[in-house]
Amino acid sequence: MTSIDYRLPQRRDLVTALPGPRSQALTARRKAAVAAGVGSSVPVYAADADGGVIVDVDGNSLIDLGSGIAVTSVGASHPAVAAAVAAQASRFAHTCFMVTPHEGYVRVAEELAALTPGTFDKRTVLFNSGAEAVENAVKVARLATGRAAVVAFDHAYHGRTNLTMALTAKSMPYKAHFGPFAPEIYRLPMSYPYRDGLTGEQAAARAISQIEVQIGADAAAAIIIEPIQGEGGFIVPAPGFLAALAEWAREHGVVFIADEVQTGFARTGAWFASEHEGITPDIVTMAKGIAGGMPLSAITGRADLVDTVHAGGLGGTYGGNPVACAAALASIEVMRELDLPARARAIEAAVMPKLRELADATGVIGDVRGRGAMLAMELVRPDSDTPDPALTKAIAAEALSRGVVLLTCGTYGNVIRLLPPLVIGDELLADGIGVLAEVVRELAG
Repeated sequence: MTSIDYRLPQRRDLVTALPGPRSQALTARRKAAVAAGVGSSVPVYAADADGGVIVDVDGNSLIDLGSGIAVTSVGASHPAVAAAVAAQASRFAHTCFMVTPHEGYVRVAEELAALTPGTFDKRTVLFNSGAEAVENAVKVARLATGRAAVVAFDHAYHGRTNLTMALTAKSMPYKAHFGPFAPEIYRLPMSYPYRDGLTGEQAAARAISQIEVQIGADAAAAIIIEPIQGEGGFIVPAPGFLAALAEWAREHGVVFIADEVQTGFARTGAWFASEHEGITPDIVTMAKGIAGGMPLSAITGRADLVDTVHAGGLGGTYGGNPVACAAALASIEVMRELDLPARARAIEAAVMPKLRELADATGVIGDVRGRGAMLAMELVRPDSDTPDPALTKAIAAEALSRGVVLLTCGTYGNVIRLLPPLVIGDELLADGIGVLAEVVRELAG
């Protein structure tokens, strides 16, 4: 990665205890105005952000190891993205592509056709959120195949809308009490090397057998899967698992959908995580890192599938908003200029050995896994594989008190996930990981 001129000092600096008085005052105001169902991971309120730091309303500078859940890969205020947003907003902020189209939408579609795996003819549709992208990928698959059944997996997360809740595995907090859910969704066991001990081929054979017995190949419209599961615990399937599923899907006319909402756009050390497994999805869903923090999502897939949908069957008022498209084009250019896939691999090379050393030293980390700048530790009780969500929560809270923002995840609530901005500097990253290591060693006893 070439050198970056950061706007804010890239250092951890605490001037108050956390949360500070202004954050506490905002929390009081929030309780009177914001729905209780909207949660936040940390009780501090952002005032500024740049590179790998977030400055809160009390003036504390925190190390960001979450990137707004893998969104601000190029930083939260990269000057090229900010300039592109301002320039587009000064011309027009909205037209609705379904009414008066604009070039930005077309340019984003061209970029995604070039970046996503596969050399076949592709078509793209733009939306606002990852859940919208997933919903529309399923719509395309069902219409194109004339089938209804959709296969999802244990530990999956695909969104919070009705259909995507049905696809998502974990009940609380995502699904509990919100049913009934969309029908014809079938859940199968995921490859989870730490917990199932199966090879990729064995895990795939198990899943395929269940599809054929419980659903029938001729009834399945799509298989949807995250190449590395996100909210479910950053689970990296065993080698060969995804390839075997994709091959079976191709043989039986089943649409293979890769949900790359969290894994896409250089996060795992490749433009898309599917590349690590040598698979070419029929449809890729994208969001999060696509536009430097602006709301934008997309599906890009085989033209012969996507173009089966009748005119008006896909779209939305804000889908492909011109300001969001401008941000996406600028973000993609920054990713190229800085070679952020390579930067993600460098982050993995710097951080993974430290996590493994920490696992060996403490006895409370059952597994260290991930790719690129999408890394995780699974916390367990000593000398067992029993999940320890209480320790996980305590680690995140203590790290925050020392100025490091961490995210947790996992079906069992026992995974610390690391999603630093890809533009984070080496010294700041080392400081953040150092704090994490200190906290884990102290709390592990």
